[in-house]
Amino acid sequence: MTAILWVVLPIFVSVGSALIAVYIMQYRMEAQLARERQSLAEARAALEAQKDTLEELDRLREEATRRKSLDEFLSDIRTETRRFTREQKMLFANRKCLVVQERLYFRNLPLCNWVEHEVPVEEGTDIDSLAKTLSVFAPDLLGLPAGNKQNGASNGHIAPSNAMEEQLAKLLAN
Repeated sequence: MTAILWVVLPIFVSVGSALIAVYIMQYRMEAQLARERQSLAEARAALEAQKDTLEELDRLREEATRRKSLDEFLSDIRTETRRFTREQKMLFANRKCLVVQERLYFRNLPLCNWVEHEVPVEEGTDIDSLAKTLSVFAPDLLGLPAGNKQNGASNGHIAPSNAMEEQLAKLLAN
C-alpha cells in the first residue's frame, strides 16, 4: 500500500500543480487581456476625440473659406450713380427735374439696368440731399462707403458684413 501511495501521491501532486498552474496562467492572461482592452478603449477614445476635433476644424475651415469668398465677392460689387437736371419746356412754363440713375456692378459687369428716378425740383432746394433720398442703392442702405464723386457719379465698394448677405439676397431676388 505504501508503494501505491508513493506512485499515486506524486501523480496527484503533479495533477494538482498543473491545475494550479493552468488557473494562475488563465487569470494572468485574463488580467493581461483586460489591460489590453483598457488600452484599446483609451486609444479608441483618443481617436474619436481627434476625429471630432478634425471634423470641427474642417467645418470651421470651410466656414472661413465661405466667408472669405463671400467677402471677396461683396468687395467686387459696386454702385454707380449718375444724376443730372432735366428741363422740360412746356407751353408757358419750364419744368426742372432732378434725374438720378443708379446701377449695380460686379467688377465691370452690370447686374441690373439703370434704375431711374425723376423728381420735380423747385427753386432753392438742395439737390444733393434730394438725390440721396431718391437713391435705391443708397450707401447707408447697402453699407457702402461715401465714395468718390466725379462728374456727378459716385462709386463705392460694399463693406462686407453679416447683414450684407440678407441685403444681397433681397437685391438679387428683385
